[in-house]
Amino acid sequence: MFLALEGVGLQYAHRGGSVAAVQAVTLSLARGEIGVLIGPSGCGKTSLLRAIAGLEPLSGGRIRLEGQALADALSGLHCPAEDRRVGMVFQDFALFPHLSVAANIAFGLRQLPPPARQARIEEMLALVGLEHAAKRMPHQLSGGQQQRVALARALAPAPRLLLLDEPFSSLDVDLRESLSQDLRAILKASDTTALFVTHDQAEAFAIGDRVGVMHQGRLEQWDEPYAVYHRPATRFVADFIGHGVFVPAHLESGQIRTPLGLLENAQDCPLPDAFPGGDCEVLLRADDVVHDDAAPVQACIEHKVFRGAEFLYTLRLADGTRLVAAVPSHHDHHVGEWIGIRAQVDHVVTFATLRPGAGQ
Repeated sequence: MFLALEGVGLQYAHRGGSVAAVQAVTLSLARGEIGVLIGPSGCGKTSLLRAIAGLEPLSGGRIRLEGQALADALSGLHCPAEDRRVGMVFQDFALFPHLSVAANIAFGLRQLPPPARQARIEEMLALVGLEHAAKRMPHQLSGGQQQRVALARALAPAPRLLLLDEPFSSLDVDLRESLSQDLRAILKASDTTALFVTHDQAEAFAIGDRVGVMHQGRLEQWDEPYAVYHRPATRFVADFIGHGVFVPAHLESGQIRTPLGLLENAQDCPLPDAFPGGDCEVLLRADDVVHDDAAPVQACIEHKVFRGAEFLYTLRLADGTRLVAAVPSHHDHHVGEWIGIRAQVDHVVTFATLRPGAGQ
């Protein structure tokens, strides 16, 4: 693998002792792949990025890039950050305000002769679509354009690996969405291997070839985006990704009984003996619950959120079970109204019943 982390751990000093920021993280990226780390604040995403960049020493495990050991806690190896050829793009862009766009991009190219340097600047400007802005100053650019300059500057020295720490966090939602698509296209066009940190799930799925979900310093799952969504490896991933709830269920032969009736012919349905007595909990996402006036099961709308093309309804069944459903916005029902619903589940995701007081 091009990038390989094996059991990586990272600790910070805290009140006379230490606290584990990253614990036993193992992941890999092939050349040209884009990986994305998501998770709640304080879960260790940025700490892991800093360790890969060489800004923090490891307390455990090792990091390899193109077969070269960058860090190894067991042997004490720590390759200095400046020798790793790893680029970084930060949240605040960190552009030099007194330098033009071209001069910002040229900052890491001082070792090149002038003709080669100019050619590389022009190549980067074309890559990020800013050929017209070479002589402008950063304050003359929009936020999205400034982020493109930061990306071009990071890519100009041809780093072996590019690390991006929530680079779109200060931009508005619409701009974030368009830049996410542009970023992926730019990284693919330059065949750049990259690891991206974000707290935005839509951003993660739009950009990543591989997505990792972190929680309390641990990597809960590292997989293709489709698998992370449809086949979550842990209860935390299932709960963190997307909108959904866990409802009580009972396994029968080739099917699973839920408050919405039987889920039949669904993929990944576990065997009846997978849980004691066949009792478990099944994840029903908002897109697994379909509004159908002809359905025999009725649910009361307790809350609704308008999201443009759809409403996100919070529903309550007669037995008290709560669900969420994504319903096309032309089905504009009132809070307190009862509507027909049915389950339409392709991938069954089950977990042991969570006992009161138990964690995830």
